[in-house]
Amino acid sequence: MIHPAALVHPGAKIGERVEIGPFSVIGEHVEIGEGTVVGPHVVIKGHTKIGRDNRIFQFVSLGEIPQDKKYAGEPTRLEIGDRNTIREYCNFNIGTAQDVGVTRIGNDNWFMASVHIGHDCQVGNETIMANNVTLGGHIHLGDYVILGGMAAVHQFCVIGAHSMAGGGAIITQDVPPYVMHAGNPTTPHGINSEGLRRRGFSAEAIAQIKRAYKAIYRQNLTLEQARETIAAMADETPELQVMRDFLAASKRGIIR
Repeated sequence: MIHPAALVHPGAKIGERVEIGPFSVIGEHVEIGEGTVVGPHVVIKGHTKIGRDNRIFQFVSLGEIPQDKKYAGEPTRLEIGDRNTIREYCNFNIGTAQDVGVTRIGNDNWFMASVHIGHDCQVGNETIMANNVTLGGHIHLGDYVILGGMAAVHQFCVIGAHSMAGGGAIITQDVPPYVMHAGNPTTPHGINSEGLRRRGFSAEAIAQIKRAYKAIYRQNLTLEQARETIAAMADETPELQVMRDFLAASKRGIIR
């Protein structure tokens, strides 16, 4: 149902069972998948594609141009997957030509009020971002990442899967998978054991992840030595392969 007070461009592609509330504005190049609910006073602009069964609350802004002075009107995009919850005052920007040209949001994410996702960010699945989380441009977040309220991530950082940041964390370097961290600047505080148990990780796998964490942070190894240790462990523990690959690919250096 589209409320008669909503402004929907005739060129927009609106799926079946989509609800659009009063005073919302939907632009010409927007696609909204079936079953998605758009609340009142929402603005969706640009080349924005939204999947099915999302819940978008009032006063959200999606697909606005990036907060980047280099942006010159290129037809870059925002893509949002399925079953995401996007609460009040969130704003997600389109990408830039200097990167892949698209800001991507996966499936089943939970974005609390006033979350900002900057241009060219790549967000995985099943993440949780509490109120006022801010992602600078070009950030990559793995699946199941949790960011506490008012956490801020510097541009170009990579946040590994299953990691968890405390409220107010200031993140200026890459965060390996599974790691809990907090503070300004953020520092590591063990692994996200409880989250891993809830997601079905075995006790043996969690124990091996703890061993890998100690190799990085507790055994006075150089980072290269820790990488070699974890690479050897990953041959027998598949859950450590993601950590091995993460450490090999990190360009900003990891939190220490």
